Amino acid sequence: MTDDREALVAWSALAEPADAAAGWLVDALGPAEALAWVREVDADPVSATHALLERHDPRRVDALIRASEPWRARLAGANPALHRERAGAIGARVVARGDLEWPEVLDDLGQARPFVLWVRGGGVLADVFRGSIAIVGARSATAYGQHVASSFAGGVSDAGRAVISGGAYGIDAAAHRAALTTATPTVAVMAGGVDRLYPLGNQDLLERILDAGAVVSEVPPGFAPHRSRFLTRNRLIACASVTCVVEAAWRSGALSTARHAAELARPVGAVPGPVTSASSAGCHALVRDGIATLVTSAADLLELAGPIEASGIAAGPDSGGPGARGDADWADPRHRAAYDAVGARGSSIEDVARIAGLTIRDAAGALAALELSGRVGRSGSRWIRAAPHSQQKTDKTV
Repeated sequence: MTDDREALVAWSALAEPADAAAGWLVDALGPAEALAWVREVDADPVSATHALLERHDPRRVDALIRASEPWRARLAGANPALHRERAGAIGARVVARGDLEWPEVLDDLGQARPFVLWVRGGGVLADVFRGSIAIVGARSATAYGQHVASSFAGGVSDAGRAVISGGAYGIDAAAHRAALTTATPTVAVMAGGVDRLYPLGNQDLLERILDAGAVVSEVPPGFAPHRSRFLTRNRLIACASVTCVVEAAWRSGALSTARHAAELARPVGAVPGPVTSASSAGCHALVRDGIATLVTSAADLLELAGPIEASGIAAGPDSGGPGARGDADWADPRHRAAYDAVGARGSSIEDVARIAGLTIRDAAGALAALELSGRVGRSGSRWIRAAPHSQQKTDKTV
């Protein structure tokens, strides 16, 4: 098998989501060669080991040999044609790395990014993911939590931001339902295959999402929504431009989504609740630990997200706005990193450097360039993001 795209489809069936060893191997050898190596290990492990030792560290090779055991066990079922046939039978399509529809924000996951996405629904996935906002929270949500989730989701959808969530009961469902009342698509990320609209009790809701948005998964049709896959799919939701946790207890999957988002240097918002409410304990902890910003409205989330054009969403061919340039305008990744690190209420240069992973010197240079382009400004010793209309005015004069 020489086609890399077909090999990526096979890898989505071979390796579990977020398998770092599989991600490293595919990045190092390329999808097709990596798949050929797994087949060689299955047939002749000694020869396969020697072939890899010629190019890579022995400890790395030993680790890959051990990691290959579950991949080899799935080789017989990793048939790209069969998986695509099953997908076609339910009206699903494959979006692979490098495709025009591939959401580039997922590449921020590095070696833990998906090999492909299995998609049911309309819209161009890359456009939907750019600038999207994730709204997540407890399955056993309170009436207060569901009201807040609906209000937030309706507000950000009205502003043209796609709502991304997990399709679960409670907060997820409330956010999806509110988003469905607007013209902006919503995306539900599944833990199992897109042929299994899970949970079953939300099947009607998920079918409505298919008509007005998309249901996606990184595992092929037929794969079950195992518990571990719920945790790994959270990293995909966290690739949204902002993650908002509406309600979460001390032990909650929504908290893992928030932590993934923080690791990706994405802003995180948390909704406050009564101090006596166990349903809000996780949200309060996120704010207390400095992981999240307290948010009380959709406007707060939009402020955290920044101008929609900064996320690469095209403003339209005739708009003349900065969004029409897309992501190509971020010529230096340090500029984007510094911009993302500027908090909703402003940040010191030391904070920007720490959050963006830059030196003070690089952060200062990036902020100076962003100030020149009109994306940020200074208020005393703090840097703040410029208002969207100010950016557009500056860019139009360049």
